[in-house]
Amino acid sequence: MTNNKHNTYNTLFHWNSFRLKLVFEGMGVGILTGLLVVLYRFMLEEAGLMLTKVYNVLTVRPALIFAWIGVLCIIGYVVGLLVEHDPMISGSGIPQVEGVLLRKLSMNWWKVIIGKFVGGVLAIGSGLSMGREGPSVQLGAAVGQGFSQVLKRVKIEEKYLTTSGASAGLAAAFGAPLAGVMFALEEVHKNFSPLVLLSAVSAAVSADFVTSEFFGLKPVLNFANLHDFPLRYYFYIIILGAIIGVLGVVFNKTLLKTQDLYAMQNWLPKKYWVIIPLLISILLGFFLPQVLGGGHELIASLVTKGNYPFRILLVLMLAKFLFTMACYGSGAPGGIFLPLLAIGALIGNIYGITLVHVFHMDSTYVNNFIILAMAGYFTAVVRAPITGTILITEMTGSFSHLLTLAIVSIVAYIVADLLGSKPIYESLLEKFLHKQGEGMEAGNEKSKYILEFAVCMGSILDGKQIKEIKWPAHCLLVSVKRGEREIIPKGDTVIYPGDYLIVLTNEDKVAKINDALICLVGSCEIHNGR
Repeated sequence: MTNNKHNTYNTLFHWNSFRLKLVFEGMGVGILTGLLVVLYRFMLEEAGLMLTKVYNVLTVRPALIFAWIGVLCIIGYVVGLLVEHDPMISGSGIPQVEGVLLRKLSMNWWKVIIGKFVGGVLAIGSGLSMGREGPSVQLGAAVGQGFSQVLKRVKIEEKYLTTSGASAGLAAAFGAPLAGVMFALEEVHKNFSPLVLLSAVSAAVSADFVTSEFFGLKPVLNFANLHDFPLRYYFYIIILGAIIGVLGVVFNKTLLKTQDLYAMQNWLPKKYWVIIPLLISILLGFFLPQVLGGGHELIASLVTKGNYPFRILLVLMLAKFLFTMACYGSGAPGGIFLPLLAIGALIGNIYGITLVHVFHMDSTYVNNFIILAMAGYFTAVVRAPITGTILITEMTGSFSHLLTLAIVSIVAYIVADLLGSKPIYESLLEKFLHKQGEGMEAGNEKSKYILEFAVCMGSILDGKQIKEIKWPAHCLLVSVKRGEREIIPKGDTVIYPGDYLIVLTNEDKVAKINDALICLVGSCEIHNGR
């Protein structure tokens, strides 16, 4: 066993050097992910330009619409075949990544990279209201997994590198390395492990460096006309947060219901579902081209052009919302980050204009409400307030609005929580597992797997001695990390909040042990509340 430098034994007994190795491996994953996402973004941008030219030609020569219908049907069929061949590439991919990290799903990294890349370019490039960020996260996670498997790393190392790749994917998609790191910690990995932090930071920064070389250092969204928000208007921010919280719950419930509606129909096989939103996109391409694609151009137009009539804003918001539902429900490869940010921006614009006309607020603050609503809507849907605040800050390049962004995000979070809405990616993962069956995790009894858990304040383990706890079967507590100290566990060792428990188990028991220990350490209580 000791001859293999990548085995479980050496990982446990060389834990300090393991951390340093993760930093350099995270950089490698970040660079590879950055290059892949750069190509992905370039292909999507070229497809978007081509789509605009197509509708310009169709406006002049409407007889060609039948040829365009045929092209979209072929594209929809090809995408449907890709999803049917590998269901792991459907949707945003973020729930699948979380399922892989929980050992409830298995992922073939090279198939996911090929299928997600090709399927995403075809689907999003053809005008579907889906974003590049979810696919970028899954592409990065697949790169991290592939990096680990090619170099024959142990399973816990593969888990960290998969998380690092996800972090790098979001950083490269939006030019937001801090948001990429926070998303990996807050949503994907669901704890703030120092090992995850080290590898995620190195991966996200490396990926952002690569993308900056190709796309420049400017923010993804250029919000030049933002002003410091007066304290006397903060009450309106709280009201906006409450409204956004309710609308975020509506988004989540409608998205899940749309998936059910697709599944309930029997007249069209699943591999043809993507054709439905593609055909809808033709009508929108002529009358509301702003709602096609992820929504980046739509958000930018609200700021640069502005002065959309109130009625048009309402139509755009409703059309973007319904079209996003139709697109995501079909199972096409694409994310919901950008569409939900676009919907949030429209809500903020409508809210700001309403305040201007009804309460005679200064119109210069309308743009502020746009970015506030984007952060709040993201939080209400995804339930990751820190990520939402940092993401909008990095995307807009404005660091002077952290307080207002935090306020609207917290209020939206509380309202969505009080209404009993679950985080969207948790709900989507549950639905995906139900469709696929929860027996996809791979493993065998002989292989060993290391798990790491953070102990939360107020959890079952808080202040208890190890001998007082009823531990799950088939697991061994091998170490307690307390800051820089590593404690060899004994029966009278007391566990405190902030401790990290290193647990050894059989690979085929990982999913069950993971669920059981999450409840013990208290993460499940925070997670369900979120």
